[in-house]
Amino acid sequence: MHDLSRLAIHTMTTKPWDLPTACAKYSAAGVPGVGLWRQWLDARPLAESKRMLDDHGLKAVSLVRSGFYPYLNETEKLAAFDDNIKALDEAAAVGASQVVLVCGAKPELSLPENRRHITEGIASLVEHAGHVGVKLSIEPLHPMYADCRSAVNTIGQCNDMIDQIGDEWVGIAADVYHIWWDPQLEQEVKRAGQRIIGFHVCDWMTPTADMLNDRGLMGEGCIDNRGIRKLVESAGFDGPIEVEVFSTRHWERDQDEYLADIIAAYKEHV
Repeated sequence: MHDLSRLAIHTMTTKPWDLPTACAKYSAAGVPGVGLWRQWLDARPLAESKRMLDDHGLKAVSLVRSGFYPYLNETEKLAAFDDNIKALDEAAAVGASQVVLVCGAKPELSLPENRRHITEGIASLVEHAGHVGVKLSIEPLHPMYADCRSAVNTIGQCNDMIDQIGDEWVGIAADVYHIWWDPQLEQEVKRAGQRIIGFHVCDWMTPTADMLNDRGLMGEGCIDNRGIRKLVESAGFDGPIEVEVFSTRHWERDQDEYLADIIAAYKEHV
């Protein structure tokens, strides 16, 4: 992808930079899109963050993250609902068209019970999503996280949920880190079609030193980023391509050099 017009970088990818720094650096490098993690919005009013993006010619392509629907009591259920409503409002305020959902899981609950809570939780937000004009984007996570981060682990499970909920305000964020291994990936991406509204790239390191914070840049590992991009595009996706890398070793680097490497990896391997 030599053209950078679809490139977006998550603020978590360059974690050492605050939002003003990230905006300035991304803009100077010709990166047009930002995946905003919510904690980067905490230091200032939402309108100020939106102006900052606008002043640098940047588009918030997604707000990350919301979700965490499973609950053990009514207090937890209500807290999750309130936080998801807040996330939808935040996304609308900064101009992001979708909120990425990390759906959550409780190890005390069975997987079917977790998934029931998730489906009901997402369904409860559809009316507000339509009201503010922001989509709910379900991100399936690798099954290594099924105990406590997400009981939604495949594109197929996302499709099943959306079949129940409806797809007008609900879509799928396909992150290669979480889906590259799936033997049903091709058929479920085809089934999803234009339900896929987000696409995240990175790489899987071999060996992986840390299952959360040792992702690679595209081309450092074993994921066929370009092949999966072509797969989601053949199903109808034509949106931003979001670089989302959690990596302690990359966070410890000079971030300007790292940004240059991100852009080079995007051009060569996506």
